[in-house]
Amino acid sequence: MRTAVSAALTASILLLASGRSRAADVPTRHVEFLSEPYTIDRIYKSMAGPEGKQIVSLWTADPPELLWITGYRVRVVGADGTSAVSQEFMCHNNLDYNPLDHARVFGAPPGFSTRLFTLSQGQFAVDLPEGFGLPIMSNETLYLSTQVLNHNLKDAHLQVRHKVTVDFVRDKELKEPLKALFPAAGFVVALLDGKEAVFGTTEATETQQHASCLPGIQAPDSKYSNVVITDGAGRKATGHWVVNRGREERHTLITNMMKVPSDTTIHFVGVHLHPFAESLALRDLTTGKTLFTSQARGPKKGIGLEHVDAFSSREGIPVYTNHDYELVSVYDNRSGVEQDAMATMFFYLLDKNFKKPAAAVN
Repeated sequence: MRTAVSAALTASILLLASGRSRAADVPTRHVEFLSEPYTIDRIYKSMAGPEGKQIVSLWTADPPELLWITGYRVRVVGADGTSAVSQEFMCHNNLDYNPLDHARVFGAPPGFSTRLFTLSQGQFAVDLPEGFGLPIMSNETLYLSTQVLNHNLKDAHLQVRHKVTVDFVRDKELKEPLKALFPAAGFVVALLDGKEAVFGTTEATETQQHASCLPGIQAPDSKYSNVVITDGAGRKATGHWVVNRGREERHTLITNMMKVPSDTTIHFVGVHLHPFAESLALRDLTTGKTLFTSQARGPKKGIGLEHVDAFSSREGIPVYTNHDYELVSVYDNRSGVEQDAMATMFFYLLDKNFKKPAAAVN
């Protein structure tokens, strides 16, 4: 039976012994969360396997204090929470927060995204560059979503869990301030009706026309199978589409998804792809330059992803409010049957206007 989604599960939480950060000899703390056990007893394609949700927090402090998240990792483990199992059962893992609660303390954050992190098969960790972090108050509620899959084992019968580790430092223990990052994202879409068009615009400029989207079919049998995205021109699209046999390339304008609030820099990029993905590229349409290409690698045998490239840099990639950006996804479906696809980039950008909330000022 498929494991039911629960709104708030009792997490197995362990605050591990503190390490030392790479900068200024500051203690880095690590908190672990275990999902409930998920039973894998059949083939579950991407986004269609057992899943769960739980409410978590990082640190108990009275009064609340400012924390900086510097890393995030996930591993699929056995039902006992420690046994090693294949990472091929990983679907995705999300950590969200309430942007309204966050805004009440920090002011409206740039991008106003609900998503802090997403990890998926082939990319199991986010390690922000040294000197950077995501600011969050210790009393903010976080929402952890976990899901597993099974592409290859028809006669499977096992239980697995997600083991999540969050790395953070306490602001009051910092000897030097960290630079604040904020999350944003962009994703590839397929048009569900009409001809090829630039999704997200009413009247595309000549530059934006290079990001024209192709029609496609919404992928079935997942929680996104009924999710339809509509832009200002009334075009309908999906971020979870069917890949036919062979190679396909899709372009999507993401300028309005990223919502770059001011000229700034990207310091980490995470990528979410599905099996048979070849690459996902971020292009600056205004300059015609490719800023980052994530290459994906599948296993030698079976269906899945073994590795997906991420980007991490202290120097960062410059991005501008008056530039247009697109994502270009490439899939090469060699399975002989239709497959499902998604293609998302998660950006961590420098918040040049960050100020500590009053509650965190000593």
